Amino acid sequence: MTVQHLIGKEWRDASDGVEFESRDPHDGSLLATVARGTAEDGRAAITAARTAFDDGPWPTMSPKERATILHAVADAVDAHRDELALLETRDGGKTITQSQHAEIPRVALNLRFFADYAAMAPNEAYPDGSLLSYTLYPPAGVVSAISPWNAPLMLATWKIAPALAFGNTVVLKPAPQTPLTAQRFAEIALDAGLPEGVLNVVHGFGGDEVAGPLTSDPRVDRITFTGSSATGVHILAAAAANHTPVSAELGGKSANIVFADADLDVAVPHAIRAIFAGNGQVCLAGSRLLVQNSVRDEFLARFTAQARALVVGDPKNHDTFMGPLIEARHLEKVHGYVELARSEGAEVVVGGERLADADHAAGFYYPPTVLTGLTNQDRTAREEIFGPVATVLGFDNEEEALAIANDSPYGLAGMLFTQNLDRAHRMAARWRAGTVWINTFFERDLRLPFGGEGISGLGREGGQYSREFFTEPRAVMLRLRCGS
Repeated sequence: MTVQHLIGKEWRDASDGVEFESRDPHDGSLLATVARGTAEDGRAAITAARTAFDDGPWPTMSPKERATILHAVADAVDAHRDELALLETRDGGKTITQSQHAEIPRVALNLRFFADYAAMAPNEAYPDGSLLSYTLYPPAGVVSAISPWNAPLMLATWKIAPALAFGNTVVLKPAPQTPLTAQRFAEIALDAGLPEGVLNVVHGFGGDEVAGPLTSDPRVDRITFTGSSATGVHILAAAAANHTPVSAELGGKSANIVFADADLDVAVPHAIRAIFAGNGQVCLAGSRLLVQNSVRDEFLARFTAQARALVVGDPKNHDTFMGPLIEARHLEKVHGYVELARSEGAEVVVGGERLADADHAAGFYYPPTVLTGLTNQDRTAREEIFGPVATVLGFDNEEEALAIANDSPYGLAGMLFTQNLDRAHRMAARWRAGTVWINTFFERDLRLPFGGEGISGLGREGGQYSREFFTEPRAVMLRLRCGS
């Protein structure tokens, strides 16, 4: 398979002809050769998006007209769900169950939700005698969308869908580890009627390569990024020279707090999912597991038993719960943190070594790993590992739990398990996190704001928050003529 850039209506190789490989993390097999984008390719894609915005029909269509096309794209995604799911699973190691039943359906939902939201969103109007004041929401222009490898197409369309729904044009740069579904989605979107130049896709790397112009070119009007906090800093610095607004959803080290009054039949499986689903490579993961000391032993016994029972293996098998990590370098990073934990005095209760038996040796497999014996001041408990590693910490009371949860530079999400409704509201009000789940995990209402505090991000997206970011709100005041 060959993966090319989509620039305007043309599928192109890199301007210098250089390619890189995309390999299956399960067994290392070659999936595709991919055009390695240059700065010239990035500038060409911006030119195509700029032309489509300045001279094309997309920005001047009514929201309902754009919604019709975006719904057609969503229908086509549904029709190709199994194909897209298999590409996602083979390219990134996500289990086929998650790809088929969560990730790809959410791609279609992103498109439908924002198509409908843009068509139905209310505008303010304030009559005051002879003065009528109202707000317009024209599209911002060209959007650079830089998406990560852990939920490639779902998070790409979390950016693409609102940008397009509000009338912008887009240059998407998917992560180099997972380029396959971006190309296939672009093909599907064009076939479904998306006008040329409205969506452009360029592949490759950051720095001075293809991502350089996407963050520094003055013709770019918005930048939306999901990825590490360190990369986010570089993007913000590049955007600052042109005063380009940036929405950035970055890393996390989220606390998952279990009180003694929690229903453990609910809390334990949710805690398992919160850290081990998605192979642990989830920015929202509940990686700091805080358990009230009076129930800690019982919880830990049940939690570790379920962790040991998880099936780790070929992500194409429907009974697999965890597939491989994305690449060798990331596997080394995850294991490096476990070795750091050992040096910090941790006890490795479950896991802690790469899976190297015959069924796993060809891939980048790491088992569910549970650490105890650390404090919240240890690096392993404070830094984002982005792997299937849970650090279990104890606490005695509500104030201590909240203090530990908030003692972090991150602030992306939090989870709380309790049957005390007053406590749940108190904690949610004082928790420095963009999202707080109570007695559940990973539920989403796309109307609500999504983003993080601290080094977990800048800005919010979702519903009206996406409209504010992807448009240029304009105040209009009209003095009406009085009399005849």
